[in-house]
Amino acid sequence: MRAWARLALFASFLAAFASTSAQQKPNIRNSESGAAQAIEKVLKTQESAWNRGDIREFMFGYWRSKYTEFENDSGIYQGWDDVLKRYEKAYPNRAAMGQLTFSGLEIHVLGANSAYVIGKYRLDREKDHPEGVFTLIFRKFDDGWKIVNDHTTAFRSSKQ
Repeated sequence: MRAWARLALFASFLAAFASTSAQQKPNIRNSESGAAQAIEKVLKTQESAWNRGDIREFMFGYWRSKYTEFENDSGIYQGWDDVLKRYEKAYPNRAAMGQLTFSGLEIHVLGANSAYVIGKYRLDREKDHPEGVFTLIFRKFDDGWKIVNDHTTAFRSSKQ
């Protein structure tokens, strides 16, 4: 094999190796995995609290700040206290709360302290089963990952 052919073969091998190494990013992937697991734990804790009828524990998943936001078809709620009041008004008892299920979760870690989640929710109640989609923006604080913005959209009822 000629020297230039060997050089070309060696260069293509290096390019392929560099491409594979760049795609693997082992340190970043490991930290993203840990963040994603921590965020998933927040959501599972919220789901469990909701299904016990404990809205206040459910709210531990949100950043306790006047800057926390929740948006849905009825408006924009700003501040942790307003978000709590919105939940308490919309879900005054266990029957109204139903059983919550999150599904289709996609956790996208953007950096060491930020991520977003998209997913679906469903409430199973005696007379109906409202469901929809959400986008949650998470930030990492000293006390863990917290939702700083929740944009939830309910699906329109097929009865309309």
